[in-house]
Amino acid sequence: MNFSLNTYLEELRPLINVDCGTLTVEGIEVIANIMTEKYENMGGWNIKRVDCGIAGVGLEIRNKPEAEHIDVMLIGHMDTVFPVETAAERPMSNDENRAYGPGVSDMKSGLLNVVYALRDLDVSVRDALSICVCMNPDEEIGSLHSEAWLKSVAKDARHVLVAEAARADGSLVKARKGMARYRMTFHGKAAHAGNEPQNGRSAITEMAHWILALNAMTDFETGTTLNVGVVNGGDGANIVPQHAEAVVDVRFWDNDEYALVDSKIRALTETPFVDGVTVSLVREATKPAMAPTSKTESLMAMIEETGNDLGIDITWQEVGGGSDANLTAVLGVPTIDGLGPIGAGFHSDAEYLELHSIEPRIKLLKAVLEKLAK
Repeated sequence: MNFSLNTYLEELRPLINVDCGTLTVEGIEVIANIMTEKYENMGGWNIKRVDCGIAGVGLEIRNKPEAEHIDVMLIGHMDTVFPVETAAERPMSNDENRAYGPGVSDMKSGLLNVVYALRDLDVSVRDALSICVCMNPDEEIGSLHSEAWLKSVAKDARHVLVAEAARADGSLVKARKGMARYRMTFHGKAAHAGNEPQNGRSAITEMAHWILALNAMTDFETGTTLNVGVVNGGDGANIVPQHAEAVVDVRFWDNDEYALVDSKIRALTETPFVDGVTVSLVREATKPAMAPTSKTESLMAMIEETGNDLGIDITWQEVGGGSDANLTAVLGVPTIDGLGPIGAGFHSDAEYLELHSIEPRIKLLKAVLEKLAK
């Protein structure tokens, strides 16, 4: 392939210099339009816009839209975690070794690497494979509005490749923790803290008991962790608080162990610690753990062999963060993640993309597709 780093960076720049945080639908629309144009210019791709509700538009792009199965499903997300005005505050920049900017490695470069790999595919490979590229607008909030769509596509797929960034050391991702997020709302009874505190029912006291109970469910040995990350409540120091709220993040390697934690959390709502306080619980997001199956391990071996052919040492990591790979792996579809270029500093102003990794990771993805075609 004739690769020009400068040309690549100029294609990447407009994907970075737009505010496209989750639910910033105007920015998501800009990204979707840019990506649509790239596939239209390639020719031979059927482009379907998918309504993802309040999250905006998703894209489902196929070379064989009438095929009963999908040989390779490629997944990437168009959203970032950054608020409006971030792109203006720190637009894309680069030095000799790295590029910087919001979403530069998580994961606009992954989306662009997929384009480059597919552009360079031999016609015979495209003819041999049924390929589907899905780009969703809300991965950073757990794919709440795109999960059903992604799963409906993945159930017909034989392999799933996710173009999230490779880890800082170049590793691909073979396993990811599952995650869940709960919002707990505590309803008590207000009273004057000086005149009649006995008549109040403290929602904050109930929440405090919950925090301790949730912390006690953490098991560092098995990797199941609960983190109460957001709390609020009360209206004044002289008022027994009638309202409080907490948000907890749960991470786990074992889906069965998580099911037990979920049942314990729900059971707590039935027996409040403070008499007269009620608790409402909403699970706002959930992703199952991604664990490799024997079929996944065969795919991993093929990727290692492909890397060896290209002079790329393929290593693997198990990571705590979730991605859309979790959604497809739980269906039993062999799923590999981290097939984008190397990056780190995700979700921060320190996010970067290793320039030297871009071309080799395009070649790796292209070569994997060629082997799957055989």
